[in-house]
Amino acid sequence: MTETGRGSDSTLPEDSRSSEDAARKRTSRLRELDNAHVWHPFTAMEAYREEEAPIIIAAEDFFLIDDTGQRYLDGHSSLWCNIHGHRVPAIDQAITQQLNKVAHSTLLGLSNEPSIELAAELVRRAPAGLNKVFYADCGAAGVEVALKLAFQYHRQKRGGPQERNLFACLGKAYHGDTVGTISLGGIDRFHSLFGSLMFPALRIPTPAAWGPEQSDALEQQLRDHADQLAGFVIEPLVQAAAGIVVHPVGYLKAVRELTRKYGILMIADEIAVGFGRTGRMFACEHEQVSPDILILSKGLTGGYLPLAATLVTDEIYEAFLGEPWAGRTFQHGHTYTGNPLACAAALASLQLFDDNDLLANVRCLEATIRDELAILTEPATRSDIRAIQSHVAEIRQRGVMVGIDLVLDRQSGAPFPATWRVGHRITVNCRNHGVILRNIGDTVVLMPAPAMPKELVTTLCRTVIQAMTQVLPDLQIPDRPAN
Repeated sequence: MTETGRGSDSTLPEDSRSSEDAARKRTSRLRELDNAHVWHPFTAMEAYREEEAPIIIAAEDFFLIDDTGQRYLDGHSSLWCNIHGHRVPAIDQAITQQLNKVAHSTLLGLSNEPSIELAAELVRRAPAGLNKVFYADCGAAGVEVALKLAFQYHRQKRGGPQERNLFACLGKAYHGDTVGTISLGGIDRFHSLFGSLMFPALRIPTPAAWGPEQSDALEQQLRDHADQLAGFVIEPLVQAAAGIVVHPVGYLKAVRELTRKYGILMIADEIAVGFGRTGRMFACEHEQVSPDILILSKGLTGGYLPLAATLVTDEIYEAFLGEPWAGRTFQHGHTYTGNPLACAAALASLQLFDDNDLLANVRCLEATIRDELAILTEPATRSDIRAIQSHVAEIRQRGVMVGIDLVLDRQSGAPFPATWRVGHRITVNCRNHGVILRNIGDTVVLMPAPAMPKELVTTLCRTVIQAMTQVLPDLQIPDRPAN
């Protein structure tokens, strides 16, 4: 081979070749260090090391940018937390202004301006009656706060102490990964291994339908355990990590009525479903429900910084009042509770909801997604679509939260062998076409940011459909034999 035939680099200016060489070396070094030292969450590390996943170094609007300069549409809101896109000027400015004042100061016995302002703003927007805010630094920590508050409340409440140490939760629940939150979990792939660590919980079947029969069954369970139950923990309307399981209309309202009837605290986990993702600011609003405890995180700061808020009623708060030596204090907290930078970001994010009429945009995106994905279930003229329809078991959607279940055969419901990693293959194919997603098993999850423009959501949906047409027809011959 001649000197000029060894590759395109030979025709580049020397400085360009040097720049490309430096970029390749940087990527190689980063990947080496990543594989050597970083343990990624919810990631099969042996497979990950071979896949050369993108290394994100920058972002712009609704795109992530890797170390090679490749741009990816952020189709899962950076794990369901991004609201307005990346590098949002108003949020950047709010954090910078706060950084010029103080980055962190504890809330243990002190306060700070952004945490005060944010608490007032959350109370103003939350369902009626939730007037007190306890901060934590992630969603799971916010749930832990709720559990401990509920337990202690029943010991100290007006009308006499009660020893209530049982919590109700749904069968496909996911509320976090701490020992307390996994005790409320009901997803085998996440929780079954840790069974011996968990405390007992009353598991309520996830409702597939709602009517008098289901209502009677739920009431029977709650009535039978009423004097033991401290609270009923529920994701309102949608169970996100279960694969976007959407509850039937009326279920949430019935849970509120029954928990109130039997003196059980209703604890609404809106970590994933809050901040516009269902079409309302909070999912509870769809059925005019005011829980006793509301947990917020993920989108609270617009997807910028870790922060959680657990809101409670005055009645719960007042059970903790008394002289310092009376033993009624809530002995719980985190070093970064109420971090000023995170609270400043949250305040700016909430203002953008108003300035940009974000909830109207969510309603527009909800219709766009429904229209774009209808091709997967309606009679199709395209042969490539007909070829994959038998693998689409169900599409579930609420707002901009979407789960597409993929199966070996829709008619029988037979799943794909786990070794085929079908959902993962779909997400990798999307990534190769410039879209970042994350599957839950063989459920492909779409979770665009509530502020994403309609044309980008259209691109997201069409890329997913394209990936399915490229991956699913070839799955009759797996890479390796199924177990």
